[in-house]
Amino acid sequence: MNRKRLAMILAGPLLLVLSIATLSGIFGPVGAQAIGVSLWMIFWWITRPVHITITALIPAIANAFLNMVPMADIISQYSSESIVLVFASGLIIQPWASIGLDRRIALKVLSVVGPSMKSQVIVWLFATIIFSTVLPNIAVVTLFCPIAVAMLKAAGHEDITRSDAALPIMLAISWGVSLGGGGTPIGGAMNQVAITALQEFTGKEFMYSDWLIRILPYTVIAGIVMYFGMMLLPMNRKIKRLEGTKEFFKESYAELGPMKWEEKFCLGAFVLALLLAFTRTWYAALLPGLAPAYSMLTLGFICFFVMTKRNGKSVALLTWEEAQHGMMWGMMLLFASGMAMGKLLNGSGASACLADMISALNLDGGLTTIIILVVFTRLISEVTNGTTAAAICCPIVFSFTSKLGLNPIPYWFITTMAYNAEFLLPISVRAVPVGYGLDAKKMLKGGIPMTIMNMVVIIIFGYVCMKFVPAFGNLPYLFS
Repeated sequence: MNRKRLAMILAGPLLLVLSIATLSGIFGPVGAQAIGVSLWMIFWWITRPVHITITALIPAIANAFLNMVPMADIISQYSSESIVLVFASGLIIQPWASIGLDRRIALKVLSVVGPSMKSQVIVWLFATIIFSTVLPNIAVVTLFCPIAVAMLKAAGHEDITRSDAALPIMLAISWGVSLGGGGTPIGGAMNQVAITALQEFTGKEFMYSDWLIRILPYTVIAGIVMYFGMMLLPMNRKIKRLEGTKEFFKESYAELGPMKWEEKFCLGAFVLALLLAFTRTWYAALLPGLAPAYSMLTLGFICFFVMTKRNGKSVALLTWEEAQHGMMWGMMLLFASGMAMGKLLNGSGASACLADMISALNLDGGLTTIIILVVFTRLISEVTNGTTAAAICCPIVFSFTSKLGLNPIPYWFITTMAYNAEFLLPISVRAVPVGYGLDAKKMLKGGIPMTIMNMVVIIIFGYVCMKFVPAFGNLPYLFS
């Protein structure tokens, strides 16, 4: 083990010790401990001396020694309904790769792209935005990146890192998937963290359709602004045309042949899962236990019993061995750790203290409040990930709005917008395009103006909705 890595490993628990020594007078002994654990996790997530999944185990280990909150509160986050949803969505899309459905859908969408770079950017950007609204961000980016690289190489751009043509396309994938994840509640684990925090605060089930109505319009607006912003970046204006790309996609799609019944079944199951998730209000009274997590789990469960032919043998559409191998266990642990961190901050009183500090700023809940909330949330998400930002910021929102006597819902929605757009660092899903050759320095350079632009969009959209669209923050069933 080299000295630099050892130093970063030791710096994590040292932050916990320093937090206890310096912050106990402000947050109380337990609150200081919870903040110290959070700083430890954030530091390791940024510096990566160990795998991010290993960092996800810290809340349980730290709480075992410090006894900050009841251990059951921590462990339950690793087996929550939100975890079931992430697991179930993985089961539904697991067979897609083996039967070629993921590639078929992607190639069909991309086959409409023209040779101009403007057409390339708009299709890659909005394709990733659309796909990531209903699929895990990591699944989308790992699907689109190799297709983009293959297209670029077919067009004569072998060196992705140095290619002026590759840069805007890889940036479109990297940024589009980040923005699109916020379009629906199932777009990423971070949204489930936010929903879990809201449901614990209100004690009521949140309906996914309410997210769709309020956040999807923002996603569309932000996507359009992002496109024009990308077109204005000097680095994205060096190549005007990329010949032969449309033909590449059409030929690649033709090679797949006619759509097989297995593909139709998997696509139908996925569409049905989405319909059940977003029409929950229609049957909630009849089937109160069939939340979106369990309707998806049921459909994923059925995949184990549907038989198909592979290499002349009759096999299940999905086997446990395939599910076990392909499931994103690390992502589920990371997701759970974000919720566990939120539990520590809430249960220790640290969130309440932070809320008191915010309240002391004499904020009235207006524009200044929104600006502070958006900037703070975005800072956390950019240096860590959306899951962490949701876990830290949502409890703070509920605490300070309660202290100020404000309706928390509009601020909660604004927070979800803020953590669902990350453009700067090769962290989380943005590490994948960098792994395929995207220059991390160029992503950072282009990401700075894109981040500022996106935050302005969030602030204006959130403020206008709060002022002129009362329904934006009106969810009376959560407080009845």
